[in-house]
Amino acid sequence: MRHEVHGLRDFYATPAGLVAARLLRDRLRRIWPRLPGQAVLGLGYASPFLRLWRPDVPGGAARCISLVPAHLPHWRWPRGDASRTAVGEGEALPFPDLSFDRILLVHGLEHAENARRLLREAWRVLKDDGRLLVVTPNRRGLWAHLERTPFGHGEPYSANQLERLLRRQMFAVIRREPALFVPPFQTRMLLRGAMAWERLGARLAPGFAGVTLMEATKDFSELIPAGAMPTVSRRRRVVVAESA
Repeated sequence: MRHEVHGLRDFYATPAGLVAARLLRDRLRRIWPRLPGQAVLGLGYASPFLRLWRPDVPGGAARCISLVPAHLPHWRWPRGDASRTAVGEGEALPFPDLSFDRILLVHGLEHAENARRLLREAWRVLKDDGRLLVVTPNRRGLWAHLERTPFGHGEPYSANQLERLLRRQMFAVIRREPALFVPPFQTRMLLRGAMAWERLGARLAPGFAGVTLMEATKDFSELIPAGAMPTVSRRRRVVVAESA
């Protein structure tokens, strides 16, 4: 993944970053409130959000692993997460097939050198009944146009663009939600009213959210030719996706 990763921790330490993280965590908690016994993988800069499902919290996952891009300097890793951190590239995940029940992709897809390959790798390591949750900057939102925030870097997506990309990589979208309607300014009055902005924005202007959250499952419909009857004795998994 190609990204100014070193600025993420700095941003999330600012007032605007703290508010953005809180709003995103609230959304993620509503989508995945409990993950008991599950294996969770975070891709991109997911560590601050994986804390929602730590094994030591009620309803937490069995294990949470955050994949850190290989070029990220060690001193920039989230403190206290070393035992749950793997190092590698998203386009070649260092995990066996069918390893995870849930995959959270934050600050990753928009910075991937090859977004399709990253999604194919996510498909490979996700269990057949697992779920992928992608958080990307919304192309029409204000956050995607301000470079002083991490949402203003990389390739933003409209909700329709993101859904088409997921479908082409054999994912079926089951949920799409807008979030982060508060303007990305470090103005105390704006930040104090962040929850009001979220409620009004979702009701009045959902297309102008700062980010899109999209949840998807594996789609096996393309694996069986039309009119063919699958037979259990000869069935095997075949991954078919767009060429890189």
